[in-house]
Amino acid sequence: MAQLILDKFKSQVGQLTLIPSSGGAFEVTVNDEKIYSKLETGTFPSESAVVQEIGTKL
Repeated sequence: MAQLILDKFKSQVGQLTLIPSSGGAFEVTVNDEKIYSKLETGTFPSESAVVQEIGTKL
């Protein structure tokens, strides 16, 4: 997913950080706004949905 984000938004993304975690954590934030949390939903997101949401926030 990280490569897809970088490929699609390369001119708009200044930084992409992956932070290893445990316990099933998977969260995506854009400009300090959380747009997805696996901890809250209990499911892994679809890549296309996350990429689309990132596009609306950039």
